[in-house]
Amino acid sequence: MDSLGYNCFVDRDKMNTAIQDLGPKELSCTELQELKQLARQGYWAHSHALRGKVYQRLIRDIPCRTVTPDASVYSDIVGKIVGKHSSSSLPLPEFVDNTQVPSYCLNARGEDAVRKILLCIANQFPDISFCPALPAVVALLLHYSIDEAECFEKACRILACNDPSKKLIDQSFLAFESSCMTFGDLVNKYCQAAHKLMVAVSEDVLQVYADWQRWLFGELPLNYFARVFDVFLVEGYKVLYRVALAILKFFHKVRAGQPLESDNVKQDIRTFVKDIAKTVSPEKLLEKAFAIRLFSRKEIQLLQMANEKALKQKGITVKQKRQFVHLAVHAENFHSEIVSVKEMRDIWSWIPERFALCQPLLLFSSLQHGYSLTRFYFQCEGHEPTLLLIKTTQKEVCGAYLSTDWSERNKFGGKLGFFGTGECFVFRLQPEVQRYEWVVIKHPELTKPVSLETTTSPSLLGRSMSLSSSSSSDPADRLSPFLATRHFNLPSKTESMFMAGGNDCLIIGGGGGQALYIDGDLNRGRTGHCDTFNNQPLCSENFLIAAVEAWGFQDPDTQ
Repeated sequence: MDSLGYNCFVDRDKMNTAIQDLGPKELSCTELQELKQLARQGYWAHSHALRGKVYQRLIRDIPCRTVTPDASVYSDIVGKIVGKHSSSSLPLPEFVDNTQVPSYCLNARGEDAVRKILLCIANQFPDISFCPALPAVVALLLHYSIDEAECFEKACRILACNDPSKKLIDQSFLAFESSCMTFGDLVNKYCQAAHKLMVAVSEDVLQVYADWQRWLFGELPLNYFARVFDVFLVEGYKVLYRVALAILKFFHKVRAGQPLESDNVKQDIRTFVKDIAKTVSPEKLLEKAFAIRLFSRKEIQLLQMANEKALKQKGITVKQKRQFVHLAVHAENFHSEIVSVKEMRDIWSWIPERFALCQPLLLFSSLQHGYSLTRFYFQCEGHEPTLLLIKTTQKEVCGAYLSTDWSERNKFGGKLGFFGTGECFVFRLQPEVQRYEWVVIKHPELTKPVSLETTTSPSLLGRSMSLSSSSSSDPADRLSPFLATRHFNLPSKTESMFMAGGNDCLIIGGGGGQALYIDGDLNRGRTGHCDTFNNQPLCSENFLIAAVEAWGFQDPDTQ
């Protein structure tokens, strides 16, 4: 290594331009919380030598499988695997999915070394089937390793992490795809303005969000990616979601109201990330990322599990072409008395990703089935989730996305009891579009999460929340739902009154009023502010109903 600690794989001139070595040389911190703050502040960001020491320490402390390949394994196998080929002609492993090795100020020898290390990892980890993030990780780690063997060992320890609470890098298409779906769900909730832009300008918004890891692992300049990786090693996977959300927020801020540079928003975002230094510094990017008040790590884990489960049920476990989300609502065979195809597609862009590829299935129409709440329940029971649409005699249109089967109402013995989860939301379409989500999403200070162990115990896997407490009889193998109210210590029950149904009325949202109240004859209704959604009235406060529809979600493969 030279005087600045650069090894033989680094182009020194490029590094001096990208990251000047001016920072402290030692770190005495031992407490995790203090280390977390120092990582966010960039304490070792300007010291090549200190960053190397910190990486060594953090990676050494990762809990790993009993048999994890180390530097000596690399020395034993590299010659056999590389053989007589020149490193530059070596093919990359299939699991990187044609991802190129980012240069990251590496010289030709360094780029060749990354290829050799990746092939040796493929030899030692035959269970890795999809990992496009790995070239960027190896390229960065090579900066802070004495030789190829040490870099190989560091990468192996990250891949071999066996702590279930500390997710690091996706290693299968199922994990990768569910992460993309989870990111899409988070954008939908935390970057609504950017999401609206993506829906308007992209043919398939899901394909745009499927690119989120590439923004971080490959497109971000080295000094930005290194800062993200500093915090990632301390805090884990959630940091990646935060930074990608922040990137999207900055992209929207810069591009809102401007014509896109191409007809391909996916490519425009990649270009924006490559040139992000023109817009924001690494410090400001991380500042924005940590200003986003995300769900707890536990809630994100539950959402990821729900998305994985949905993919498995659809048989999507290996890479395949995704259906365009707009095709979920077919213009030729979609008909509603209340909304147009475009309006239904707008609603479809709001729903959780695991249902976004489903097609709308008309369950109930007051014009077909009559104006009867009893018939409404009969048609809707057995379907989860459902979409409620209402058109008033004044041509106002509003509705609600309801996360839970209406049959849950039967658990309250004829009494009116609230149930559902925080994925429920209410909206209006006419005269203007507005969506209102669970108040806790925008105001997480209202609650403190309950521990994961408590929420996933067999006795707590039910989903109902009554005005009086009720016990659950759900089977123990049922997935504890994302944003279930039991996961949160709420100051009162008024913040979690999602949906309720009795023989003489249907209520959406409670506490201080109701977002929607419909009578048993589906004739009259009222709307007002409620604590659960913190909404404005969805239409005229007292209204007469012209039409009611309920829609379910049908997997295209079951048609």
